[in-house]
Amino acid sequence: MASAGGESRYYAAADCLRLHLRDYDPGAVPATPLVCLAGLTRSADDFDPLAQNLAFKAAVPRRVIAFDYRGRGLSDHDPDWRHYDLATERADILAGLALCGIDQAHVLGTSRGGLHIMAMAAPHRALFRSVILNDIGPVLEPDGLARIKTYVGRQVHPRDLREAIQLLKIGAGLHFTALSPEEWHLFATTTFGTDEAHLGLRYDPALAHLLDSFDLTKPLPALWDQFDALRGLPVLTIRGENSDLLSVATTAAMAARWDGCETHLVPGQGHAPLLADEASMTRIEAFLAAND
Repeated sequence: MASAGGESRYYAAADCLRLHLRDYDPGAVPATPLVCLAGLTRSADDFDPLAQNLAFKAAVPRRVIAFDYRGRGLSDHDPDWRHYDLATERADILAGLALCGIDQAHVLGTSRGGLHIMAMAAPHRALFRSVILNDIGPVLEPDGLARIKTYVGRQVHPRDLREAIQLLKIGAGLHFTALSPEEWHLFATTTFGTDEAHLGLRYDPALAHLLDSFDLTKPLPALWDQFDALRGLPVLTIRGENSDLLSVATTAAMAARWDGCETHLVPGQGHAPLLADEASMTRIEAFLAAND
């Protein structure tokens, strides 16, 4: 586990698969909780620096809950990869929220997590106090999807964290041009783990099957109707300056869609921003406090 904070909690999905979430609970505080939903191959540990800050260091502390989808992080792998679909994952998320007694929350979604948020906006609107979309929007750029398709499911086993960092720099260095040594270390541990004797993928390689059906020679359907279901809620869209999945044009169109849709740019980062830099954590903390 890359994280040193938060409590690991386990629960059973409807099909009895063992699932994991991380609960950062500062105790009895009036602030609305934040729920964090990770990207396709990512885990709850991606949010650890942000969660530590919001739960234990912020001027107004708040509970933070971060999910490991089935097949990721500390959740069990599903023997049938077809269950790694958005609908099954959303049912898992709702079951986890019930376990934690959460009936309203700020919700932050990175990449796939943002797709979950947009899909849940209409049927579960009462759950949302505000929304943060991290490098995801209604239009997905084919170049970004093509790049993701090249690495998902590839078995990689670095010999140590130094080699893990080098591998990340080879694969992501063009998009992450401004990370500090500490941020590269964080990126490596959340990607490959901290146990140097067992570094490797922290997700089920069978997730690669989800991308088999994407025909990147054809335009992908836009999700503006799902995004518009968020209308009336405070929304913060975060974009990595070098992102190849969320374009400048889409970000601008999202911000112009209605009042209350804000944007934040993360310089020198691509898809998806780590949300561990001071500027991003400060902006998120202020956005949440303003919308409690």
